[in-house]
Amino acid sequence: MDSSPAMSDRQAALSREIVARRDDLVELTQDLIRIPTLNPPGEFYRDICEYLATRLGRSGFDIKLLRARGTPGDSDRYPRWNVIARREGAGPGPCVHFNSHIDVVETGSGWTFDPFGGTVANGKVYGRGACDMKGGLAASIVAVEAFVALFADFPGAIEISGTADEETGGYGGVAWLAEQGYFSPERVQHVIIPEPLNKDRICLGHRGVWWAQIRTHGRIAHGSMPFLGDCAVRHMGAVMAEMEASLFPALADKRTAMPVVPDGARQSTMNINSIHGGQAEPERGFTGFPSACVPDSARMVIDRRYLIEEQPEEVHEEILALLERVKAARPGFSYDLDVLWQVSPSMTDRDAPVVRAVDRSIRAVLSCEPAYVVSPGTYDQKHVDRIGRLKDCIAYGPGILDLAHQPDEYVGIEDMVDAAKVMAFAMDDLLHRRV
Repeated sequence: MDSSPAMSDRQAALSREIVARRDDLVELTQDLIRIPTLNPPGEFYRDICEYLATRLGRSGFDIKLLRARGTPGDSDRYPRWNVIARREGAGPGPCVHFNSHIDVVETGSGWTFDPFGGTVANGKVYGRGACDMKGGLAASIVAVEAFVALFADFPGAIEISGTADEETGGYGGVAWLAEQGYFSPERVQHVIIPEPLNKDRICLGHRGVWWAQIRTHGRIAHGSMPFLGDCAVRHMGAVMAEMEASLFPALADKRTAMPVVPDGARQSTMNINSIHGGQAEPERGFTGFPSACVPDSARMVIDRRYLIEEQPEEVHEEILALLERVKAARPGFSYDLDVLWQVSPSMTDRDAPVVRAVDRSIRAVLSCEPAYVVSPGTYDQKHVDRIGRLKDCIAYGPGILDLAHQPDEYVGIEDMVDAAKVMAFAMDDLLHRRV
């Protein structure tokens, strides 16, 4: 296949229309960044949903604001709001859906730009969520608005959603919406998630994730006489030593055929997310000293990322066997192992319609052959696939994955313009069944 086909007349018109909307694309991205939708705890979700509703309502979309009541994190103080905008075409046809999460992670330290200022400098828009993924959301909106302005008689339907809580699992967003039927294959046929995977790459899916909590137990005693107690933190130290000796080397030997990026993520990995032991941290401002106690409990949370060649049962048994080895070698050792959550790997077939449409569009816009990748971490494709039963789903969007969650996060303006063209071209292909 020619890697740089000539644009059709429709594509050329779309390209010109999107370029003409460049300033609007930048301003939209800035506006979205300036709504500080921090998660946790889940702030300003309603505000950003209402902003999107107003914007897309002006373009003729029917709007639904939906609260995911009772989902993890939902409360009257921090309600989990989502927005879905739908525009019906002039006749029957498929529905193309663009899904973006509205939440962003904490800012952290080290910024030289205002994290919620939406500063434009050096051809980039800076701010928390700029690349992950408010720049992608803005690009998808401009792509859709440009397409509708030129080709209002399109067949089928177009949807755009802004959804909650992707950064903490997506259970108050896409998972809940999928459970309500909003991502059923009868309602939606093609989904593009504008996560920041670079504008010349198609992300087919992601690795699996298995989170668990390990508790070790001891016996409290006076700290001056630790021999009368049993230190749970030392027991947890033995668990960590066994992980270093046997588990981490074994994970490094497990490799996948999935095209995971970066290369270091083509192996199985595990992160020790947190360790807590002994007395709780004092409240801010407390100036006293801790009491002299042997800790009788310790807790570790682990984040295991696994490959499509592995099964979740194997991952569980691997940790269980490690703990049993420590128990056999260490007098007085006892533990609890609780699985917190698990998501299977997901990977869309390269011949799927949405993949072929985006492939053709990247070639037309960028005059290059796209790269096919898999994300090291999960994103909301897992819920579209597992709950919605919709397989024709990928991630494609502007931004550099390595910048996500970093200080001075940014998205390139020209990257957003190019990605908007790719999304518009792909939507045109899918609605007119050219792939």
